[in-house]
Amino acid sequence: PLVFYVPGCDQTKEAWPHPYYNQAQQRGMHVFSFDGPGQGEAEYDWPIRGNYETAVKAVCDFVEARSDVDTKCIGLWGVSLGGYYAPRAAAFEKRVKACVALSGPYNMGANWDTIPDLTREAIRVRSHAKTQDEGRRNAATLSMEGVAAKIECPLYIVAGKQDRVVPWQDAERLSKEVKGPVVFSLIEDGNHVANNRGYKWRLQTADWMAEQLGV
Repeated sequence: PLVFYVPGCDQTKEAWPHPYYNQAQQRGMHVFSFDGPGQGEAEYDWPIRGNYETAVKAVCDFVEARSDVDTKCIGLWGVSLGGYYAPRAAAFEKRVKACVALSGPYNMGANWDTIPDLTREAIRVRSHAKTQDEGRRNAATLSMEGVAAKIECPLYIVAGKQDRVVPWQDAERLSKEVKGPVVFSLIEDGNHVANNRGYKWRLQTADWMAEQLGV
């Protein structure tokens, strides 16, 4: 089985901490990370886009040509903005059999005025917008409205209630709208991605993903 790791706004495919990889590999899963639109090396050619499923489809097509992975058992694991990208892609790419979403926004445009200045500027630059108003319009394309109900695969959502980047209510809304089975873990004392309370979700989500993919 294979897990795609989907980076956030200020992450790259190389920047994923080893514990994520180790947890998957220790449970018998391959791991694969990539720079999608607006991420890492790809950000110079391809701006942030709301329909991230196009990137995941391309990666699924790529791995299907390999003989060393089980492409009938693909999982997505997204963090921060990747926590939007992953469930968004799962709604359309049915080769995805399970998805973990960590602190992803429901509608980034709706959060534009409350997100930190650094995050707002990063989204502007990586969406190739020249002005803040243009950045806001681009951010509005990152939305699960009318999309969440299309998610049929099992979904595990994690949010920190003390998150100052993405409101935890975004995760709650997503959990209520998905069509398939969902686990919603709200970490009461967790910050963004609940990184300060990793012991409350890292091993649990890894075990869950392994179970969903039949390891």
